[in-house]
Amino acid sequence: MSVLQKMDDRTVMGWIAGVDGCKAGWIAVLLDMSGQEAPFFRVFTRWSDLLAGPPVPALIAVDMPIGLPDRITGSGRGPEQAVRALLGERQSSVFSIPSRGAVHAADYSEVCRLALATSEPPRKVSKQGFHLFPRIREIDVLLRKAPDWRERIFETHPELAFRTIRGAPLVHPKKIKGVVNPAGMAERRALLLAAGLPVEIVHTKPPRGAAADDALDALAALVVARHIAAGRGKPFPDPPGRDSHGLPIAIWSFVPDRPVLQESPMSDQPVPRPMIEAAAERIAGHARTTPVMRLGTGAFGSRADVSLKLECLQHAGSFKTRGAFNNLLSLDVPAAGVAAASGGNHGAAVAYAAGKRGVKATIFVPEISPAAKIEAIRRFGAEVRIGGAQYDDAQAACDKFVAETGALKIHPFSAKETVAGQGTLGREWQSQEPDLDTVLVAVGGGGLISGIAAWFAGTSVKVVGVEPEGSRALQAALEAKAPVTVTVASIAADSLGARNVGQLVYDVCKDAVDHVALVPDAAIVEAQRVLWRDFRLAVEPGGAAALGALISGAYKPQPGERLGVLVCGANIDLSKLAEITA
Repeated sequence: MSVLQKMDDRTVMGWIAGVDGCKAGWIAVLLDMSGQEAPFFRVFTRWSDLLAGPPVPALIAVDMPIGLPDRITGSGRGPEQAVRALLGERQSSVFSIPSRGAVHAADYSEVCRLALATSEPPRKVSKQGFHLFPRIREIDVLLRKAPDWRERIFETHPELAFRTIRGAPLVHPKKIKGVVNPAGMAERRALLLAAGLPVEIVHTKPPRGAAADDALDALAALVVARHIAAGRGKPFPDPPGRDSHGLPIAIWSFVPDRPVLQESPMSDQPVPRPMIEAAAERIAGHARTTPVMRLGTGAFGSRADVSLKLECLQHAGSFKTRGAFNNLLSLDVPAAGVAAASGGNHGAAVAYAAGKRGVKATIFVPEISPAAKIEAIRRFGAEVRIGGAQYDDAQAACDKFVAETGALKIHPFSAKETVAGQGTLGREWQSQEPDLDTVLVAVGGGGLISGIAAWFAGTSVKVVGVEPEGSRALQAALEAKAPVTVTVASIAADSLGARNVGQLVYDVCKDAVDHVALVPDAAIVEAQRVLWRDFRLAVEPGGAAALGALISGAYKPQPGERLGVLVCGANIDLSKLAEITA
């Protein structure tokens, strides 16, 4: 029998609440378990206001200590000691609450004196912990006076709740040096959505008197309350103890059937799914959602059910805009602005994003960069500098400039922020095409395929890289089991011409990319011709390479295979396109 089924008739059946302290007192999120009414936030000055209703919750989970021993042994109350090890590097978020006598003292010096006298080994009290004591006292006094509520109010810890949902410690802290961390907030929102809370309540602005992080902690408590109500609550320690006044002493979480957000083999990699979720939230409204064109079975003479993901319609003409915005919105930009080395697309994307953010951009391009791409970089307001014959030469010039000026370098592939930004394409693609079997993705430096592979890792979707025969840095790295340097000679060298994918890309791709298909330049040109002839899409060589693998047979799908082909770049000189399509 669930907790809700045990409640008496005086309680409004079906309502539960998650509660956290806030500047104005308490923030509660109330949920009607019958689903007849939408969940909502409410701020209370006093705890008793919550219990007065309406509605009166049948069950409440609160992020505040309940049950205070007369003496403390070890590093804190039993619940604190039980959960610290589960939270990984976030152990500092579990405060050591002292004895009841210390908590009920109002003067800080008296609190410290009593804490030292009633703990073994002797422990002082931090000012941060001291500020919690009035709220702890409020609940303690209530439960001592109203025994009926002792089996309805449960202590929770939001980080433990999030850890339980994810099935592993979180990647990003909620705050850094007291300042809210957007990546941490986004990671937690993604987990709340994965736990089944409605998107409207997860993303709603909290009421006056409460901060956004308070609201997320209340929502985490609500998730625990819901599981406790269904009989899946788990106390730490198990079984819970009681203090000298009969109050339960336990931090409650739950036992899920499985982790709600199942982590893939990428959990130990530098770009896990929550990082991509955070990037998607960060760049929303800055990068376009690009369309999918479904062509059906037999397209291009293949046996597959084919669709095209038209990322060539992205701002600045390529997927690179995603990573550029994620960098600019994640990192502190110095007065010297940002710098990037690029064959053209990355530079155009950084220039575009920097222009939208009002940031100075200096872009280093190799001599092989097409005039159309250089013109686009300048059109978006960046300074262009020629940095040598090949891409790696431009990167060396960029590195020298960064060292001399202090500008922020935005790397096209060897940066977590870049890879996570490109990974938002995979996330978006899956939402548009949830039944894909395979995706074909062109590879240059590997930032794009790393992001997409990081998103699809651990799913049934097979990620296949496509490289020109004369530019095969990722395939060579996978064969050598380490990044290696290759020579580059291809019609697509300006965008797919990296000589070495680097360690980050290799680490992400080695387990998450099925294999790499190599295509001849002639197949890339044919793909460009077909895209213009049949769909009036002006696509550069690198953007057409994935389709080239299908057209040439470099990738041979199975009959009926649901195949997604990424068309990822549109920055082509129109005179070149005219030559190809003549």
